[in-house]
Amino acid sequence: MPTVKIVDFNGQAAGELTLSDAVFDAPLHVPAMHQVVVAHLANCRQGTHSTKTRGDVSGGGKKPWKQKHTGRARQGSTRSPIWVHGGVAHGPKPRDYHQKVNKKVRRMALLSALSMKVRDELFTVVSGFELEKPSTKAVKSFMTAVSAEKALMLFHADGSNIARSARNIPGTKVMNVASINVYDLLNSKTLIVTPEVVARLEEVYAK
Repeated sequence: MPTVKIVDFNGQAAGELTLSDAVFDAPLHVPAMHQVVVAHLANCRQGTHSTKTRGDVSGGGKKPWKQKHTGRARQGSTRSPIWVHGGVAHGPKPRDYHQKVNKKVRRMALLSALSMKVRDELFTVVSGFELEKPSTKAVKSFMTAVSAEKALMLFHADGSNIARSARNIPGTKVMNVASINVYDLLNSKTLIVTPEVVARLEEVYAK
């Protein structure tokens, strides 16, 4: 079982925590993580893009000039794609980019991402990670103490003061553990959690 150090808000050692093998020492499955990240980014797309074809553009009912004997190429409409202000040929239309990923694949990818953070020593457990009022200076000082960069902070309960404090720090993101996803785990460098978050992850995924 992997063991990690627990630190306090000042970055000082405050004990050790033994992690579950099933959650934090799972086999690394790169294809599963790739599939889940691709699906996540695809599902973020709105798909509301739209262009007008020659049938949607106004005007163009009259033939610009007669078919023959003008010395110019024949034209049937001023709304042709080759005309200025004409329609768009083969342009994008509203569509759904949603990709389905099986639950077992999502679970495999999530456990792989968590285990990778632990193996790369980019996993920090903090006790007493709370503030009475928002303070960007305090959070930045803590991140410097634990050498955290581009951090993802996970909470099990209310972390509004930490979220307000960290939103001014570039690359730092705060979210509830219920919203955890593979993309944000891989997109961040350091993962900062509380003991309660570890317990919740083990409760859900160590089955």
